[in-house]
Amino acid sequence: MLGGQAFMAFIPVTDMAVARTFYIDVLGLTVTDESPYALTVDAGGTMLRLTRVDDLRPQPFTVAGWTVADMRASITALEAGGVRFLRYDGFEQDDLGVWTTPGGDEVAWFADPDGNTLSLTHFAG
Repeated sequence: MLGGQAFMAFIPVTDMAVARTFYIDVLGLTVTDESPYALTVDAGGTMLRLTRVDDLRPQPFTVAGWTVADMRASITALEAGGVRFLRYDGFEQDDLGVWTTPGGDEVAWFADPDGNTLSLTHFAG
């Protein structure tokens, strides 16, 4: 039923101004709508609503991610904007924090200012 409908995603944030700076200025997303309750951005053709919440307990897993054509160039550009990539015990990550799956896909994780885990993925195929 919903297979042909547009998908939208939500990420909770506690401070709209800080979220705006991170998602717009650092990640390079484009604002499509803004209200006191949410900042809506275009995330590669998907509507992403950064929704203001009063209390946030970041989850210990990835809540959103992007597929990228060039993992190293993407990481380098984000690091230049102040993004720090995460490292996890049990994952063999290279010097940039990239974990390569057994199938050859590459994944790297970083957090937004609220501690939401975000990721980059480069598919090997």
